[in-house]
Amino acid sequence: MSKTDSVYDLVVIGTGVAASTVAWKCHSAGWKIVVIDSRPFGGTCALRGCDPKKVLVGAAEVIDWNHRMGDKGINNTKDIHIKWPELMRFKRSFTEPVPKAREDQFSNAGIDTFHGHARFTDATTIKVTDKAGTDHVLNGKHILVATGAKPAKLHIPGEEHVTISDQFLELDYLPDRIVFIGGGYISFEFAHIAARAGAKKITILHRSNKPLGQFDPDLVDQLVQSTRQLGIDVQLQTEVKGIAKSSNNGLAVNVVYVGENGNRTKEDHIIETEMVVHGAGRVPDIETLDLESAGIEYDKKKGIKVNEYLQSISNPAVYAAGDVVVGSGGPQLTPIATYDGKIVVSNLLKGNHLKPNYIGVPSVVFTIPPLASVGLQESVAKEQGLHFKTNFQKNTSSWYTSRRIGESYSGFKVLVEQRQGNATTTNGNDDYDSNNGSRVLGAHLLGTHAEEIINIFALAIRLGLDTTDIKDAILSYPTKSSDIGYML
Repeated sequence: MSKTDSVYDLVVIGTGVAASTVAWKCHSAGWKIVVIDSRPFGGTCALRGCDPKKVLVGAAEVIDWNHRMGDKGINNTKDIHIKWPELMRFKRSFTEPVPKAREDQFSNAGIDTFHGHARFTDATTIKVTDKAGTDHVLNGKHILVATGAKPAKLHIPGEEHVTISDQFLELDYLPDRIVFIGGGYISFEFAHIAARAGAKKITILHRSNKPLGQFDPDLVDQLVQSTRQLGIDVQLQTEVKGIAKSSNNGLAVNVVYVGENGNRTKEDHIIETEMVVHGAGRVPDIETLDLESAGIEYDKKKGIKVNEYLQSISNPAVYAAGDVVVGSGGPQLTPIATYDGKIVVSNLLKGNHLKPNYIGVPSVVFTIPPLASVGLQESVAKEQGLHFKTNFQKNTSSWYTSRRIGESYSGFKVLVEQRQGNATTTNGNDDYDSNNGSRVLGAHLLGTHAEEIINIFALAIRLGLDTTDIKDAILSYPTKSSDIGYML
């Protein structure tokens, strides 16, 4: 059975922040809109990502703070613990109302909604198959693809036994033994949560010797030390070859230790566990859209190929925003998805005129302590031949702002550009006139509130503020923000 609807001004595939931003603004301009999602309305961030994760991180921070202050005047810290089922009920108080609220908001505004899997049948036509098996044919003058990302295929035997991040955030029971595949932000964040929630044996397996590759390696080393001190077994240069059911109803993870050249350095090893969690990267969720039928060029790993206006390079009726264009746009971050949505809607309503600018986008690993980064890494700045000073202190635990809360792991690295004519070096070993204002090229922070302080550096980089301007700012004291002057 098939139903053909009238032509829409805009067909939106997805209901996350990018999709919603475009749908609402085009609706306000009088466009006829339809939105489609095969999953509950709301998108990854609100339902399966940032927001629910941060609720769990908040509880873990309470545990960590109490333990840090155990010998500094706080009593009975060992009696404080997380009740996982109750924490999950609290988390669901944020997520469960979202899908109905979002759909009701669309419907009440006159925006049509469809639940089901969408796929292109030609350049401007979408077929949606709903849960009842009915096909709906939707024609759009314009189409936005904003379907987000999904876990990448591991291509290993036993992959069906792996728990993905969506499922981890819905666990009613937290196992004692957990293995995380991949050394990215998902593995580290969830491992830190699980450790504070009482899991007994947690292992992170990462194939290379550099986890969290998009962050400063010196501060990553600090975070790895902190993670290991927490009791989490971080195994680097370790490749997972397969997963199988074990005799005790658990899981057996077959791992191989590899050197930098990819050769084995030890014999295969089996890790017994109760749960294996996927933290080995995400890819654009475009596999089932049948983009070929619409003549849309794409890369399976990188996403839809777009021009400088976030418009498909091969189908002018189609735009893309958020994680589906990660290969040619910004990083996979919620603020970027929202920003992309604003770019797309402006170009839809006014014609292509606005190009995205991804300078000064901060990124955070919500471990405890958090790790944050914005701008250039040191190696990239050197490759670009930039003249800069590296202000680096690996351990600032003796600073007042860290010491007063018993923080053992904190540090920073800030890259400050030297002005033309005064620079003679691309490293931090030569003379540098710190009184001569310059731009911040990159900032990398580890420590409590790093996720907040990084936003000040992000603003400085995006607006091209001079370091003298930043130093002249009068900030509240004693706060982590007031430490910024010592980093420049």
